[in-house]
Amino acid sequence: MDDFGTCYSSLSYLKHLPINTLKIDKSFIDDLDEVGKVLVETIIQMGKKLNFDLTAEGIENEEQLQFVTEQGCHIGQGYLFDKPLSPEEMSRLLK
Repeated sequence: MDDFGTCYSSLSYLKHLPINTLKIDKSFIDDLDEVGKVLVETIIQMGKKLNFDLTAEGIENEEQLQFVTEQGCHIGQGYLFDKPLSPEEMSRLLK
């Protein structure tokens, strides 16, 4: 489920849809203050207990990466790793 925790992503979907991956929305990763850290930690713990794969979106610095890694989220995406690529750039990388 992409952008988990925002808009229409209700907890009930976790029970009723065939979901195996939660992508933690960038808005949570952007705001890792005291409350933000609790929210991200809770999402990660819940996802792990439900045996979901977890991806943290929007990782832009080492502090964010370190926090989500310490919480047990081992997949991340964001500018820290690379900038968004055009289809042509991606094709060249895959060759």
